[in-house]
Amino acid sequence: MDIGNKIKLLRQKIGATQEQLGEKIGVSAQSISKWETGVTMPDITLLPILSSELGVTIDELFDLTTDQKLQRIENRLDVEENLSDDVFLEYENILKIQLEESEDRRKILSLLARLYHHRAESYLSKVSKYAREAILLAPEIKDCQWLLQKSNGAVAWDWNCSNHTDVIDYYKKVIESDAVIPHTPLPYYDLIDNLIADHRTREAQEYLDKCALLPAHRPFLIPVYKAYIALAEFDAKKADSIMDAALSEFSDNAGFLFETAQYHARKCEYEKAIAFYEQSWEKGSNQKPRFTDALDGIATIYVIMNNVDKAIETYDRLIACLKSEWGYKDDDSAVIGVERKKKALRK
Repeated sequence: MDIGNKIKLLRQKIGATQEQLGEKIGVSAQSISKWETGVTMPDITLLPILSSELGVTIDELFDLTTDQKLQRIENRLDVEENLSDDVFLEYENILKIQLEESEDRRKILSLLARLYHHRAESYLSKVSKYAREAILLAPEIKDCQWLLQKSNGAVAWDWNCSNHTDVIDYYKKVIESDAVIPHTPLPYYDLIDNLIADHRTREAQEYLDKCALLPAHRPFLIPVYKAYIALAEFDAKKADSIMDAALSEFSDNAGFLFETAQYHARKCEYEKAIAFYEQSWEKGSNQKPRFTDALDGIATIYVIMNNVDKAIETYDRLIACLKSEWGYKDDDSAVIGVERKKKALRK
């Protein structure tokens, strides 16, 4: 059914005339008539209030299929910074219903997790804002600092708060329960990352050796992880020699160049990091759209170095990529987030 007929039937169902419906949503009766006869379509900005007055969701108004509804949810999570309470509850309800009905349970679980994370991120930004203001007003009072750890990833000094034991145990179970053949290396990477962060290097090496045997593993990551294990054992000289040896083998690999940049950034060798980030960015130019992590890393380093002009210049490059290669618009959340960083730097 086309949307014009749907509007007409729903209007009649609630017992409203064209004049009455138009008055409620702020348009003329003639506009309602043109929608119902298919001459024009409602403006997108009117859809929330129109669907509300007609007693349906926007998705129901358009008679979207289940797949279309799921795609719509995914798209909005990608581009919108905040969802209204009504939209959030609508999407939550759709996904919970599909959790019982859909054959692709993994996809629904993933979308539910993304939906809740999206809502959490919007609240965590507010946590950060108000906690920072409170700390500025009274830095001698310790009651909001832990909130920055939760909302911004600030360091937690206490080992019992900062260790990753729960996540480590979880990923070990994921690896043990993986019944897909061939086994995926992804949970190995996540496990090794957390083991290295906790300096549990013996276990990290054991799982790295197992990962290296998997057909789907990325060969260039093996020396990278070996170098990080050496760093976690406080042997920077050994780590550097591992990375230098690997560079001769993987110098044309954009992924390795990116990881090399990460390696030098973590060692505060910022000029080297920028150089490798740029090489990684150029090597990836033949595979578009490109992920913008390299540019984000460069901009962050310039912020650390207090080179505001270079940081803003890099953020402009990042925005250009988001628009030209990914098709984002000025009002999409990804672009808004970068513009917010630029604005903060200008202040």
